[in-house]
Amino acid sequence: MSDKFDKTLSIAVQKLMQPLVRILLRNGVAYGSLAELVRKAYVDVAYRDFAPRGKKQTVSRVSALTGLTRKEVSRLLEAGEADVMLEQARYNRAIRVISGWRNDSHYHDASGKPATLPLEGKGATFASLVRGYSGDIPTMAMLSMLQESGSVSLSSQKVRLVRNAYVPGRDATDMIEILGVDVCELVSTIDHNLVSVPDDLRFQRKVAYDNIAPAAVAGLRKMSYKKAQALLEQLDRQFSARELEEGSEQKGKYISLGIYFYEKGS
Repeated sequence: MSDKFDKTLSIAVQKLMQPLVRILLRNGVAYGSLAELVRKAYVDVAYRDFAPRGKKQTVSRVSALTGLTRKEVSRLLEAGEADVMLEQARYNRAIRVISGWRNDSHYHDASGKPATLPLEGKGATFASLVRGYSGDIPTMAMLSMLQESGSVSLSSQKVRLVRNAYVPGRDATDMIEILGVDVCELVSTIDHNLVSVPDDLRFQRKVAYDNIAPAAVAGLRKMSYKKAQALLEQLDRQFSARELEEGSEQKGKYISLGIYFYEKGS
């Protein structure tokens, strides 16, 4: 590939990653968690999609393709989704802080339960807990994260564990599932078009303008929603009418068409 292509690809990946990282940070997922998921994806895709024609894929070839060691490739191939999620928890430093609070007797009261800790000072404090279990996250930053999630409360410079778990962010589970499905479909469509012949290209278009009068945005947004909804309802009827009957011997195909409205912040 040319230097121009490599540079363009790098810029595209950076743009793609920024909103994803924004979601991850908002939901308390540290870099190590993403790195593990990326390693897993590299191995799975290399193993599934890049085998030599007519030959079975091997650990050695996947290692050469991905730059990961054979030992790492073997570990990731054996790991299911649940294993990857468990690996994520190891990196989530907020979870580690709460886990340390619950399991380290140094931070327990006389009854063996997580103690209410002084924010700072000598001995067993919230600050020492954070230093011991969260790596380099500042004490107040960790306190803010745990307060926002409803995991702790602060009163008279003392921190109390309110919930024995860290449930970060405000994004609904359904919306996060949409992130995985819809973005995957869009990127997969672009990938298909990058390597397909002209007659096999899939529809992927958008309308975009960078100098819209601010006063017109609300009206255009409303009109876009209305027209997009009408189109989707029409397509829904068309798609539904062509579904196979239950119990059909034919194997049905999955298709979708998505529409989104994007508005850049000021």
